[in-house]
Amino acid sequence: MTYDITPALLLRAYAVGLFPMADSQDDGEIQWVDPRKRGLLPLDKFHISRSLHRRLRAWGCTVRTDCDFAGVLDGCADRPETWISARIRALYLDLHTMGHAHSLEIWDGPDLVGGTYGVVLGSAFFGESMFSRRTDASKIALAYLVHRLRAGGFTLFDTQFLTPHLASLGGIEVSRSAYHRLLQPAMESNATFDPPGYSVTAADVSQCSTHTS
Repeated sequence: MTYDITPALLLRAYAVGLFPMADSQDDGEIQWVDPRKRGLLPLDKFHISRSLHRRLRAWGCTVRTDCDFAGVLDGCADRPETWISARIRALYLDLHTMGHAHSLEIWDGPDLVGGTYGVVLGSAFFGESMFSRRTDASKIALAYLVHRLRAGGFTLFDTQFLTPHLASLGGIEVSRSAYHRLLQPAMESNATFDPPGYSVTAADVSQCSTHTS
């Protein structure tokens, strides 16, 4: 079914626990997903390995937000199989224009080498996807993102599904009913992706993350 999906409808879907997916980049249909098991990244339980801690402090990367949202979308879709169809891409671009979707980007000089993006509603950040063109770039992006979300007062970091990558960083899985119980208060509170006066260094990010061997 190819009925019209507006950005407002998409935001209402997120508010009740649904998110969109397509079968392929060329698929004109959009499916609403509400998985039985939901992936979360607890903002106070995020951890990185000691090797990533060293890479984080030594790598001279530049971290930016919302400088190339479309580039992050395309980086996430640049894989053999993707759920980011042309329709979904257009919707996220609209949400970005409205201030409800943001990207966190890792730059190596003039090159966008990694990043992640998601949707902001209330005090929830709905993480959508991430990509990496350098070793550990997506993990570094997540570390910076978690620090920003904590500073901005977010209470829920929804990762949709739990992957081994996310589990290694402290991600967990909860039931659908448990997720909805967490979602409701997040919809009733506020947070900001750009806290006033926010500034961060690699040392700050490292200090707010626990380290594992």
